[in-house]
Formats: sequence, structure tokens, C-alpha cells
Amino acid sequence: MLGVVVNAVAIVAGALVGTIFKKGIPEKITEVLMQALGLCVIYIGIDGALAGTNALVLILSMVIGTIIGSLIDLDRRFENGAEKIGDKFRKPGKENKFTEGFVTATLLFCVGAMAVVGSIEAGLTGDNDTLYTKAMLDGISAIAFSSALGFSVAASAIPVLVYQGGIALLAQVLEPLASNEYMIAEMTCVGSILILVIGLNMLGLTKIKVMNMLPAVFMPFILCNFM
Repeated sequence: MLGVVVNAVAIVAGALVGTIFKKGIPEKITEVLMQALGLCVIYIGIDGALAGTNALVLILSMVIGTIIGSLIDLDRRFENGAEKIGDKFRKPGKENKFTEGFVTATLLFCVGAMAVVGSIEAGLTGDNDTLYTKAMLDGISAIAFSSALGFSVAASAIPVLVYQGGIALLAQVLEPLASNEYMIAEMTCVGSILILVIGLNMLGLTKIKVMNMLPAVFMPFILCNFM
């Protein structure tokens, strides 16, 4: 569990550094930085999507996962929760911008094979190397994103802690997933498609409810056993 905690701390630390930098950055530069980060996120999404080899698994995962997420309405539930938290920190008379940073960072830090595989390794064998690497990457990303979106990025450490900690605790049950390279590749592909969509949303090109698609990331765990 140490790797999970280090990952969460790295996000908070990175967000703190980025927020300090943000205070000295003009709004015009912040807008351009947001666009630059959006393009980087799109690249990461495209690069990861190429890991998949079975288009049918991708299609079915996206369709089934999006239907499940839409029926539950994850996007609305998650944003409502984020807004309630943001209201507690919002200064009177100012717009609540907490949700954008929190939701964007949470999706970026939770969607991906490293979060799953690293947590399983940590819970199963005590090997935290993958999570330490992820912590470094997330910390650097948190600096960049908080400089554009504010300290709300730090709040994403909470769902990361719960999500990865939960996987680590269930490591014995999830062990077969970590050694199944085909399954991990397809999960990476699906998760990267969601990351690509996040990038498009950041650029203002789309307004897709990515959170409603989140269950798609876990569909390869089932579908890869039959395809």
C-alpha cells in the first residue's frame, strides 16, 4: 500500500507546486497552456490506443461500458459530488471551477494499465516499483495541470487512493489480470481512447461525458476471455 500512498502524495505535492506557479502566470498564458496540455493528452491517448490488437473488443467495450455508465449516469453523480466539495472552498461571489480540474485529473490518473497492474503488484508481492514510476509521472502532470486548472487537481488524490488501494486489497483475486498481456493491452487501448476524448474536451472541440464511458475500461477483463 506504500506505493498507493506515495502516488497520492505526489499528486498533492505536484498540484501545490503548480498552483504556486499559476499565481504568477497571466490568464492569456494559462489559456495557451491549457491548449498545449490538451494536445499532449491527445498524443498520449493515440499512442496508448495503438496497444490494442482486437478492434471488436474495443468496440464492444466502448458500447457496453458507455451504456452502463449512462444508465447509472456516472457523469452527473460525479460532477454533483465535485461541485458540492468545490462549493465548500469557493470564495463568495466567485465561480466554482473546482469540477473541471478534479474530474479531468481523476480520469487521467485513474484510467490506465499502470494504475491496475501497479496496484496488483503492490498488493500481491509488495513490489511498488510500478506505482513509484506512476507517482513520478502523475506528480509532474499535476504540476502542469494545476498551473492551468488550479489546486482542485490535488483533490484527485482521494479517488486515486481509494481506486488503487481497493485494487491492491483485492490483489489475490485480480492476480490473473496482471499476467495476461493480451487483456492489459486491450484495457490500455480502451483507456487511451478515453484519454484521447479528455484531450478533445480540453481543447473545447467536444463536450463528451467521459465519466459515463468509464466502465468501458473494465470490459476487456470479461470480453478477452471469449475473443
